[in-house]
Parts: sequence; C-alpha cells; structure tokens
Amino acid sequence: MRTETKVPGARESGRTNRGDSSREEGGRTQIADGVVAKIAGMAAREIGGVHAMGGGTARAVGAVRDAVTRGGGESGSVSRGVSVEVGERQAAVDIDLVVEYGTAIQDLAAAVRRNVTSAVERMTGLEVTEINIKVDDIHLPDDDRGEDDGESAPRVQ
Repeated sequence: MRTETKVPGARESGRTNRGDSSREEGGRTQIADGVVAKIAGMAAREIGGVHAMGGGTARAVGAVRDAVTRGGGESGSVSRGVSVEVGERQAAVDIDLVVEYGTAIQDLAAAVRRNVTSAVERMTGLEVTEINIKVDDIHLPDDDRGEDDGESAPRVQ
C-alpha cells in the first residue's frame, strides 16, 4: 500500500484521491510501505541492547538472501524483522527483536518505540498509531564463541 495525496488544481492522472486531509501544496507525495519499514528498522537498531532484528527463520532466510545477492543484500536486511501497515495519514509498525542478555526488556521496548515513532513521524509526516514489539530471542555472550571459529571447543583434552 502507498500513501497518496492529491492537490487541488493539479493535473488529473486518472487516479482518485484517498483523503481530503492529506492534501499538500504543489503535488502528490507517495510513501511506500518499504520506506517506512526501512526507517523503522534503522531507528530500532540505533538503540543499545538490540542485538538483531527478526525471528530465527527470518534471520536465516535473510542471511542466505544476503549471501546470494552480495551487494544488494544490505537494503533487505535493514527492514528484516519489521512489518508495517501504512494508511493515508497513519502507520502501524510490528518489530521482531533479539535482545542482548542483561538488557531490561521493558526499558528497551520503550526506547525502541520512542525512537521509531520519532524517526517515522519526522521523516514521513505520518502519525504512528502503534508499535508492537515481539522479543523472539535473547543473545547470550557465549553464543558468539561458537560462531567465531565455526566449531565448538572440545569437551575434553
């Protein structure tokens, strides 16, 4: 879905206006769902304590897609774990997170909501009506050890 507005007196393109209150001077502005999702994803990642975005399956599929596309994979990973619904004047955002162990999840969720709301409203002019946050996993410090060397340490010597 795209956000569209029509200006009185502007050349008619055959499309209908989706709302009188969204009119702007000088033309029509359309904001795609993917744009709002990228803004929300970047804003969520700026908060300390967010380890990754998306559930386990989304992260695995995204990693494969990034490896296959090699230069174009970054833009897809920005919005990984984010889904949005964009209307004429409002947007709703759903975010899946993996948080760092030791992070106060309620405080993190509040900070993510504040930052995402601020970024989306400032950059798009849309009112953010809700941000639903789902914590899919918690990242433990020990999780990095096995990932770095590709194999686990021997149990006995």
